Amino acid sequence: MDTRTQQGSPLYLLERSDVGLVQLDRDLKVCAMNSFARRVLPVDEKQPFDKMVLSFHPERSQAKVKFLIDQTECPVSNPPPMTMIINIPERVLLIKVSKMVDMRGDTAGYTLVFYDITDAVSREEPSLLRPGTKRRLQKIPTVSGNRIVLVDVDSVFYFRAEGHYTWVTTAQGSSFCNLTIGDLESRLDSASFLRIHRSYLANLDHAEQIVRDEGRVTLKLRHEEAALPVGRTSVPRLLERLGLTEL
Repeated sequence: MDTRTQQGSPLYLLERSDVGLVQLDRDLKVCAMNSFARRVLPVDEKQPFDKMVLSFHPERSQAKVKFLIDQTECPVSNPPPMTMIINIPERVLLIKVSKMVDMRGDTAGYTLVFYDITDAVSREEPSLLRPGTKRRLQKIPTVSGNRIVLVDVDSVFYFRAEGHYTWVTTAQGSSFCNLTIGDLESRLDSASFLRIHRSYLANLDHAEQIVRDEGRVTLKLRHEEAALPVGRTSVPRLLERLGLTEL
């Protein structure tokens, strides 16, 4: 195996990554965390212990975290660890949560394990970014069962929001992504991607037709049968991006 292949492999990235560990009690209060977790997670100067873990997440992310923890109560004898991807400034984290049980089999708490997968999905060097700028994504982390599948950005036709999550559409179909459409919009190249609707982020490199029908504007992409809705306030920006003055 050559050096480039080796360095790009998931095993290589895993071996060189620090692991964040957070221990929660059964009431979802933080009992302990390792030094890497204290350094990476946005706890600032807050004392994290004996506080609900949800209090350290933005309000828009709390429902996602609570859902992830709730899924660990799967009634099977050996439930798989639940997986989620979250977006924090300059980092993309892969989080797994597993329920911990005592000798009677009762829930004693939860262990949250996370890996920083930013290097796997972005090629930008942090030292080259302006303060407060997020690293641009080159791959989209999607969830398929217990696997994280990295989708090339160029292959994405569009993203569709569904609550706190998104669906990523490519020629191979749609896949689930834990990141919000706002997170994705802020980390993708604005030269290619445009928020055309509150629920749709389109890759204009695949744009084929703009249609106006009874006052409604839609965008047709190559290889996609259905057209995407364009919000009224997004029409001028879409026309400008495509070099049009009117429709």
